[in-house]
Amino acid sequence: MDVLERFATGDLDAFESLFRQYQRDVYGWILRIVRNPAAAEELTVETFWRLYRSRARLDPTGNCAGWLRRVATNAAIDHLRRARPVEPLESDPPDRTRPDCVEQQELRAAIRGALDALPPKLRVVVRLALIEDEPYWSIAQALGISESAVKLRIFRARRILQKHLQQRGVTP
Repeated sequence: MDVLERFATGDLDAFESLFRQYQRDVYGWILRIVRNPAAAEELTVETFWRLYRSRARLDPTGNCAGWLRRVATNAAIDHLRRARPVEPLESDPPDRTRPDCVEQQELRAAIRGALDALPPKLRVVVRLALIEDEPYWSIAQALGISESAVKLRIFRARRILQKHLQQRGVTP
């Protein structure tokens, strides 16, 4: 009997085996989305808790890794919806290693603010596609949408980012 089949029947050893097998991948995936190690740890546990609660619906012949990635993505999106952006603390005294360091910090802060202002569904796609360089097919599979929908979300997000940055006086 396969590990997934044993897990679907309620075998706790099989669940532990699945956790050990996929925990690092799930954590890494979530971390790429939320950019917060503590939140990624909590969401990893939440993802496996969701897996355990829905074990009766799990198809033992299906793709467990793909299913976990989708659940992890949904948990991360839920977290982004609930979370409020945290402004980083300014260093005291300010770093002045290069003359343009302040300008670069301001630009980074403007970009970070623009990204945080995006709706969670767009923010996830932007982080995975533009920052993490994840392929569109992988993002589509994790979100349960088509590649065309991924491209459309990236297009919308770029327009929103551009508008937000222009309002702050930054020309992309």
